[in-house]
Amino acid sequence: MSASIDKIVENLIVFLDEDQVSVNQIVRELHSKDESYHDASLPDVVVFPKTAADVSKIMNVANNLQVPVVPFGRGSSLEGHVIPYDNGITIDFSLMDKILEVREKDLLVKVQPGVTRTQLNKELKKYGLFFSVDPGADATLGGMAATNASGTTTVKYGVMRDQVRDLEVVLADGTIIHTGSLAAKSASGFHLNGLFVGSEGTLGCFTELTLKVYGIPEFTTAARAVFPTVKNAVEAVTSILQAGIPIARVELVDESSIRQVNKFSGTDYADKPTLFLEFEGNEAGLKQDVEFTKEIMEDHNCEEIQFETDNTARTKLWDARHNLAYAYIHGHVGKKMMVTDVCVPISELANAVIFARKELDAIDLPGGILGHVGDGNFHALLMIDMSNPEELAKAETFNEKIVLYALERNGTCTGEHGVGVGKQKYQAAEHGEALQVMEKIKLALDPNNILNPNKIVQIEKIDK
Repeated sequence: MSASIDKIVENLIVFLDEDQVSVNQIVRELHSKDESYHDASLPDVVVFPKTAADVSKIMNVANNLQVPVVPFGRGSSLEGHVIPYDNGITIDFSLMDKILEVREKDLLVKVQPGVTRTQLNKELKKYGLFFSVDPGADATLGGMAATNASGTTTVKYGVMRDQVRDLEVVLADGTIIHTGSLAAKSASGFHLNGLFVGSEGTLGCFTELTLKVYGIPEFTTAARAVFPTVKNAVEAVTSILQAGIPIARVELVDESSIRQVNKFSGTDYADKPTLFLEFEGNEAGLKQDVEFTKEIMEDHNCEEIQFETDNTARTKLWDARHNLAYAYIHGHVGKKMMVTDVCVPISELANAVIFARKELDAIDLPGGILGHVGDGNFHALLMIDMSNPEELAKAETFNEKIVLYALERNGTCTGEHGVGVGKQKYQAAEHGEALQVMEKIKLALDPNNILNPNKIVQIEKIDK
């Protein structure tokens, strides 16, 4: 870093209030890590902008002083995206948390980046609307766009990139641009929404998002289906999708994870591969979908299936899936969770999950496998003693094996968690010559390499 901390602060408090600029040790520590197992690193300064104009001026200062900048939402990321390994300035967007406009007739909403999905859905409920992307954590919408988040509802509604109609972005030099419009489609110019969503703060800082929203379904039915094998369960999902049944969620939880859930929640579910499903629509249509689904499940050796329409019962049924990470964490006190994340073509999913389970058993670390099986994305949860180098090495080797397995089958090293630092080493293997195109885009928009440097792509480090 070419400028001292005092110099940075001196330039920032020209236009920010003193309480918007912090060098406090505790504040810096809170912004030195995310939810991942990756090593922490302190920012030099944390700033709390209130407007896009604030962010523009912050970026102008950082660019002039050649100081690294890392955008920060809630720190719920899982691959080290927000860890400032080059120190510098962390921009915390928690004060930019306004829902600016609900355009119910257009099924659109405008929000600032610090708005969380729970906060948004609470407001949208007044209009009979909801926002579809559910990554599990109550992440900020700015962070979700930065990592192209998805989750349990992707099979029906798509990923974060599919919901973004427009972004207000502050570039490295402080320039403010818009990447889209309010129109449902456009054939004008490059697809900048697609470029910036998933860029993980390496190309710009989001200061406003215009997002698609949906009408709350008239009826919802949830189901839990038990199978003798993972292969049976995944093949049942494939058949459901091929039949055109409009399923809203479909999640796989393996037998080891079901055992962990039973210990944590006091349930007595069968210790076998289990699908958790959800269907949405009108009452008559749902009844037909449920009957058709039962027939398909029976064709794939389903041993037990339970449907729930009551809201309380549905919530309880889904708790097994939603609380799985907490079940492992509470069951292995003192250990840190590593969450892997690969995505393969649906036709490859069953074998990929079987391979992952076999490799996980071989390293003798506690963990389980779950997945958004409707879109080919699955995770392994591993509990690691971070003070034990042998356990950490085992976990990293396991992670690499399932990543390479996915890449060999034309899948991806990350289905939804993003690249950050954890998946950076696989970028060349996945993208080939296209990685050089990404590097050129990065340098064109950020020639001083100040925006979240050395995440996704490796550019020569800033001199300190």
